Amino acid sequence: MNQIVGIDLGTTNSEIAIIKEGRPFVIADSEGSKIVPSFVGTSLTGEILVGELAQNQYIIAPENTIKSIKRKMGTDQKVEMGGDSYTPQEISALILKHLKVMAEGYLGEKVEKAVITVPAYFTDKQRQATKDAGEIAGLDVVRIINEPTAAALVYGSNREEDQNIIVYDLGGGTFDVSVIEINSGVIEVRSTRGDAQLGGDDFDHALVEYLADEFNKQHQIDLREDRKALARLNRAAEKAKVRLSNEPFALIDEEFLATKDDAPLHLKVEVERSLFESLIQEKIQSTIECVQEALQEASLTMEDIDRIILAGGSTRIPLISDMIEDNFGIAPRSEIDPDLCVAMGASVQAGIVAGEDIDTVLVDVTPHSLGIEVADWLIDRPILDQYSVIIRRNTAIPVTKSEVYTTFSPDQEQASIRVYQGEEPIASHNTFLGEFLLEKVERTKKGRPEIVVNFDYDINGIVHISARDKKTGKKKQITVAACAETLSDEQKEQATERIAHTEFYQEEVSVQAMTALLERANKVCQTLKNEEAKIELQELISEINQIMQTEEQQRLGELQEVLLDLLYDLEDEDGDDEDDYNDEEVQNTGSPEDGNHSGSNS
Repeated sequence: MNQIVGIDLGTTNSEIAIIKEGRPFVIADSEGSKIVPSFVGTSLTGEILVGELAQNQYIIAPENTIKSIKRKMGTDQKVEMGGDSYTPQEISALILKHLKVMAEGYLGEKVEKAVITVPAYFTDKQRQATKDAGEIAGLDVVRIINEPTAAALVYGSNREEDQNIIVYDLGGGTFDVSVIEINSGVIEVRSTRGDAQLGGDDFDHALVEYLADEFNKQHQIDLREDRKALARLNRAAEKAKVRLSNEPFALIDEEFLATKDDAPLHLKVEVERSLFESLIQEKIQSTIECVQEALQEASLTMEDIDRIILAGGSTRIPLISDMIEDNFGIAPRSEIDPDLCVAMGASVQAGIVAGEDIDTVLVDVTPHSLGIEVADWLIDRPILDQYSVIIRRNTAIPVTKSEVYTTFSPDQEQASIRVYQGEEPIASHNTFLGEFLLEKVERTKKGRPEIVVNFDYDINGIVHISARDKKTGKKKQITVAACAETLSDEQKEQATERIAHTEFYQEEVSVQAMTALLERANKVCQTLKNEEAKIELQELISEINQIMQTEEQQRLGELQEVLLDLLYDLEDEDGDDEDDYNDEEVQNTGSPEDGNHSGSNS
């Protein structure tokens, strides 16, 4: 059975991980980077760029580059790239396919199944769209799990102590907080809150607005009206945010941002950390309020909480840790890299699904209430647009619940079932999920039919709804996948075909990366006791050295994959990787200057 991978499909960055030697292990690309920027672009020659290549292109060709597509998941908004139109699912599928190819190159085998994480506060439409994206990329999405829950999995797996923890997950585009109980290996989510439109992108935007306003005051030119200038400003703001996590000041120096009277105009300004914090403090305060609400819904106080865990790259902003400690009296912890812990947790869940020896049981909850639109009667006057909740928020999943209803009038022969998600008493004030018509409803002797509405909420957080006339047995059902904002089976098939035939840009094999890989191979060769394996490795090293002289890129790329596979097998047998995990995965040693911070991968 091929290995099941865990994927954190983030707004800003994405990662893919596996269980290796019983531990979560994040797979790196050929350059050694474990973090893939969630950028997709089209090159001048029409090839698809994914990751760092697309991110670098964004500054010079923003019209051919897509970022933060996760914020459009679950909508019917299309994006333009390179003159073509794409659905959010297709762009996400390109990122997932890139990760899939990375993992296949590392493992030396096909990757067909995946666990993918989503923000806890994602709606059913957004979850279904994520699942569709996985299928388009050629993945069987065996489980969708919430990002804070994934973080708790990697912190809580194989730990004996019972504890209550808060997972504060602030990524590039979304915020979630979950209150989680870990008891005898059972990880149970008690409550969850969040904002699917709040993250590091918003902090960048706040700084961009400030810089654009200052430039406009000085030169009477609004950089927001120039797409390329705005892209440069966004990149500069993001880099400044990263720098301000470690230093009190950040210099933004962008030359030739605009021209006036044929003279070039530059932006050179030093931003203080205190200024940046004043721009984002209100947004951070809203996350603190979410934490307080989650605690109340879990019927706990801070005295019951043992740890607060940080996930998502945006949590590296010092103001966040300071405000958490000031408000709750506990210093938050991030000993596992916040950028990687969600992907690592997804791999733990993947291992559980695959039958790995991981002594953990996951119990998640519904992030929103689910119900239907009904009408009430006040004396003899109807009150329309009322919301009848069938599954309440923070109910453990999977769960199935039913309620019985009657038609509005005795002569009614059909019933429209309109499904909503949310907490408002007025139905239309909630998120509309879909509707279907139950026809040929027959009246009982009393003229009052009984219609049983059933909600089945599965382990992926996707809801299936059915309605049945109790007397006749007539039944109608839908899944959220039937909503207009998600893809039909035919659309998915067309998108799958399109992505399957997409030509990805093939980057040349880096001499630096290959040299580092050969050094690693030589070290392994010196420790090998198996003569046959040693000779095989020596011959491969020799062939690669010869090919490097000829600069045959295609053959070099093929041999690089062969060497990676061989080293994986040999190191696996030797058991050396356990130390690598302890050094690289658990310890949060990555400097924000390495480009990992701004990625807030959620």
